[in-house]
Amino acid sequence: MFDSQCDLAALVYDKDQDPDAILRDFAADLSVRGSRPVGLVQIGHHELDQRQLTAMLVHSGEQLQLFQNLGALASGCRLDVGQLLEAGAQIEAAIERGADLVIINRFGKLECEGQGLCYLIDRALSADIPVLIAVPDYRFDDWIKFADGMSVRLKCSRVALEAWWSAVSTRSPGLLQSEHVSVCEALK
Repeated sequence: MFDSQCDLAALVYDKDQDPDAILRDFAADLSVRGSRPVGLVQIGHHELDQRQLTAMLVHSGEQLQLFQNLGALASGCRLDVGQLLEAGAQIEAAIERGADLVIINRFGKLECEGQGLCYLIDRALSADIPVLIAVPDYRFDDWIKFADGMSVRLKCSRVALEAWWSAVSTRSPGLLQSEHVSVCEALK
């Protein structure tokens, strides 16, 4: 049903798993290896305390507060959509500068409705850049509808993520080649 070499991957997690740490560490390791991951990753679980939910732009390290403080009695959505869309604009600019992987924070309620950061998925795939997104298990059916079935389902583990990346990145030889010339290469 799923192509293990599909450029669109869902890191599917249960409520007791932490996809954020896996994605942050993976992005950091890719950067060390010379790849250019761009995108947004949460810092902390929103289920624990929405008032403290922040996210990090993996390509710059900038941290953003994603939830608005609407007061103790507020019952509506606390997501700061403006801040999310600003993050999206920064990610899109980073894609324009060159990216090997785009990481999308979550397939949440907005994305189920075709909003949020969905446009970045199309933008990245149109540029032949693989996309990785965290998808809660309870939204996976919605994700498959959104992705039109063209996605690989990854277990929420670093091993699964590395296996997918290895297959995708080696299939496209340009993905792992940096345009930056190292000192060693320049002196050869």
